[in-house]
Amino acid sequence: MPAPHVYTEATLATMQPDAGDYGLIPDAALVTEGAHIAWLGPMADLPKQYASVGITPLAGRLITPAFIDCHTHIVHGGNRALEFEMRLQGASYEEVARAGGGIVSTVTATRDTSEADLLAAALTRADALIAEGVSTIEIKSGYGLDIETELKMLRTARQIAAHRPVRVSTSFLGAHAVPKGGDADTYIDEVCLPALKAAHAEGLVDMVDGFCEGIAFDVPQITRVFDAAHALGLPVKLHAEQLSNIGGTELAAKYNARSADHVEYATEADARALAAAGTVAVLLPGAFYTLHETQKPPVAAFRAHGVPMALATDWNPGSSPLGSLLLSMNMGCTLFGLTPAEALAGTTRHAAAALGLTDSGTLTAGQRADLAIWNVSSPAELSYGIGINPLHARIFAGQAT
Repeated sequence: MPAPHVYTEATLATMQPDAGDYGLIPDAALVTEGAHIAWLGPMADLPKQYASVGITPLAGRLITPAFIDCHTHIVHGGNRALEFEMRLQGASYEEVARAGGGIVSTVTATRDTSEADLLAAALTRADALIAEGVSTIEIKSGYGLDIETELKMLRTARQIAAHRPVRVSTSFLGAHAVPKGGDADTYIDEVCLPALKAAHAEGLVDMVDGFCEGIAFDVPQITRVFDAAHALGLPVKLHAEQLSNIGGTELAAKYNARSADHVEYATEADARALAAAGTVAVLLPGAFYTLHETQKPPVAAFRAHGVPMALATDWNPGSSPLGSLLLSMNMGCTLFGLTPAEALAGTTRHAAAALGLTDSGTLTAGQRADLAIWNVSSPAELSYGIGINPLHARIFAGQAT
């Protein structure tokens, strides 16, 4: 039996539902035993059996659940800095595409990059997230658009947890884009669905995602992908209503998706549907910022109907080269009008729900001891700072990392 460890002189933001904005417990202690939380509460109530075990005094620091980045694309080859530079110099999307930019360039680079080199680059990105208190990262495929490369991306994602103290949740995103010169329906039948079945057979898939948008796949095409996912017993999530409203959010709700992501063009009816399905709305302000979008997600409608809102980086080489979940929290507040409490819930409790994780996201006895310890006195400081990382320590499965 692992020896207990006690963290004392802390403020706890438990993020438990129905415990107030943050579920704050001042002058608190938290006990870990092995990989789990054994006890937490006011220091005055610390059970006597923990009085003589290992103790770490925190001098008033804040403990939150470790962060969860529930939407990323950190496995990919190359980057699109040249495309960024061209756009700033006035090049149109068409001119960028003719020069080999856009998703085609990332697909080409990812196909041409070895699994070892993909892993090395992904580990560097994972390190940046871990350094901000992240314990769990969702990682998507989708830059292969052929069977071999989609599997290569998912194998790479699976390897990250063997090299770093972090949990990885994988999403098959074969329905991300139509290959250049291809037909969407043919691609779904001949590449996407066979790749999904092959990835599932290798145990590489935790969830199935898709991009439901006018520039990608329509509702009937995503429906076929979701039907295949359900036949394999896999949960779904969806990039929906990012650039227009073509019914993706309603489809996600119909399939009880774990999350509908982006959702800038979602409506109040969509909010009602998500609430009824228990689907999380994942807000991605990094893409909104990078693409100079003006249509904001319907935060007021999500609040009114009780839709849980998560926040994530959407770290990808094109529309959101954002490697900071803390900055995503700030953007969620300044660009979308979230409160700091909503932003913290969005990177802890609601992010866990978006991945179907029931053992993480709150400070609760019996949950995993994935903790972030911060050099702040108030939880609002986590969303307030811009380019500031106040992390003091990260605890992963009960171990300091």
